[in-house]
Amino acid sequence: MNKNEMKLEFDSLSANEAFARVTVAAFMAQMNPSMEEVADVKTAVSEAVTNAVIHGYGEEVHKITITGSIEGQQLLLEIADQGVGIADVKKAMEPLYTSRPELERSGMGFLFMEAFMDEIQVFSKPGDGTTVVMKKMIGQHGA
Repeated sequence: MNKNEMKLEFDSLSANEAFARVTVAAFMAQMNPSMEEVADVKTAVSEAVTNAVIHGYGEEVHKITITGSIEGQQLLLEIADQGVGIADVKKAMEPLYTSRPELERSGMGFLFMEAFMDEIQVFSKPGDGTTVVMKKMIGQHGA
């Protein structure tokens, strides 16, 4: 089975969120995804990148890394920051929970990621950043 990989690193600026979405969409185009699959992945990537920008780094600008791989019909994405980390991942993944209520965030980021991807795992350690691993089978439409 052929495997294809990519790695993208960019500054944690909210302006780069669209860049990340489009780059991942272009990478997965070789899988012949449906428009819905592309939209799902782009939404999940947006949520993960936005979390890194707002919660991981706050007002500071650092790097966000997206690594992706395609193996068969599976798309695997890892979105990582080296920010403040999450003390309680389970609590952070609860719907409506937000660590920054003053920003009027919805607290639905992880819920959206879970809804649009087949699998999501979050690895984090306070002071050591966060990595969100997301998987989605592509091309299941009409199968």
